[in-house]
Amino acid sequence: MTRERPVQDVRPAASGEAPRPPRGPLVLGLMAFGFCFGLSLFLALGIWQVQRLGWKHDLIARVEARVHAAPAPAPDAAAWTASTPKEQEYRRVRLQGRWLTGQDTRVQAVTEAGPGRWLLRPLRRADGEIVLVNLGFLPEDAPPPPPAPGEIEVTGLLRLSEPGGGFLRRNDPAGGRWYSRDVEAIARHRNLAPAAAWFLDADAASAAQAGTPWPRGGLTVVRFRDNHLGYALTWFALALLVAGGAWRFALEEMRNRRRWRQRDPEPLDASPGNAGRRRG
Repeated sequence: MTRERPVQDVRPAASGEAPRPPRGPLVLGLMAFGFCFGLSLFLALGIWQVQRLGWKHDLIARVEARVHAAPAPAPDAAAWTASTPKEQEYRRVRLQGRWLTGQDTRVQAVTEAGPGRWLLRPLRRADGEIVLVNLGFLPEDAPPPPPAPGEIEVTGLLRLSEPGGGFLRRNDPAGGRWYSRDVEAIARHRNLAPAAAWFLDADAASAAQAGTPWPRGGLTVVRFRDNHLGYALTWFALALLVAGGAWRFALEEMRNRRRWRQRDPEPLDASPGNAGRRRG
């Protein structure tokens, strides 16, 4: 008598392969936290960039209005203290005083005219305050013009100090190497006191008072990087990808749990004589 071999359940899962066990609560909790954190982070960054976009457009509009306005009197120490630097930056102002001789500072510059230096010259106002005036661009081989005697008037844009130096290069006062228009450092090195916390970018007409081709004023570049819309779209796209990934993960997990519940074979005959054998 031939002994029958036990019949194995070889019925495939709906996907053609055995389903994996469902993920546990800990794994699901960690995955849910990761998706929620990523989605919240990218949405917050996108909203922040939209807010920055509005702020940047407002800044550009305000600066454009200041640059093309009629020159106003430059702020004195009291007016500067009563305001904020951002309220004063890029205002078109006029300044009166007398040049201080022998105190010029050259700051490295690269302009449309080529490499050279900014020529910064201190001007003492009637109240004693000293303001650094950027007379403009001076080629490396061009001598600076002598200061005009007597009381003079300069017009231009009020600019904020540029502390520290340039990219990967720090100012070296002892060596006479300046890579940024650091008002505080220049005033300290030249013993200029009391010095204003800002400097004046002279316009072309003021620089031409020297009666020489150089320095060339009016080269202030008023340009702001405005990439916030692109950044915002990037962050929102990443948030959309995270949301899509979470949705797909949830669908796959639900399908796998459904297959896992349906994986059990038909019950076997529990009688001792048919152990391991299907009924019927």
